[in-house]
Amino acid sequence: MPEQPSSPMDLTHNPAALKALTHPLRVRLLGLLRTKGPATASELAATTGETSASTSYHLRVLARHGFVSEAPARDARERRWQAAHTLTTWDNEKLLDQPGGEVFLATTRRQQVDHLGHTLDRHEADLAAGRLDPAWRAAAHLDDYDLRLTPASAALLSREFGARAAELAARDAGNPETARVVVVTAALPVAGPPDSPRTEESTGADAGPAQDGDTP
Repeated sequence: MPEQPSSPMDLTHNPAALKALTHPLRVRLLGLLRTKGPATASELAATTGETSASTSYHLRVLARHGFVSEAPARDARERRWQAAHTLTTWDNEKLLDQPGGEVFLATTRRQQVDHLGHTLDRHEADLAAGRLDPAWRAAAHLDDYDLRLTPASAALLSREFGARAAELAARDAGNPETARVVVVTAALPVAGPPDSPRTEESTGADAGPAQDGDTP
């Protein structure tokens, strides 16, 4: 797999690219190229169940906005694609000032929730079929925390979690015991009923199925 840039693609000030990435098939194609490596439109069509014409069209749209680029071909007859960046990122506060920013955030978060559900299904199937080391039964987790935080603390939690995740991934690079681990996080404030008294809620963790989370 050709080496890809490690720097993220920042969509904060790119409304056209934001709109392009709200299509679910484009998100899936980009994710496949990031996790599986370069592929042709036909190969991606076989993986997604779409037609080659459809995947080819959406790959061209992704290329037009800088998400993918052509990869070295194995022969003169094929056209292969690769992800142009390993990560897509944005600044929520600044993004919401851009045209289409609110729609993009809402759509992306729903896609991430769907991705979590698909990942859970695959994880359980892989465990049941013996495709994962038994050690993953204890190491895998899906946590649900109910906290009271300020906006500043919630933002700090996100930054510190991301930094720690990157640190651990760098530490484990090249270790033969690694497996692809899909990590999804969420910090979604909710308001109580307007007239209800403000009470101190319990804080704790449990293994409930509640989370949020490039995109690939």
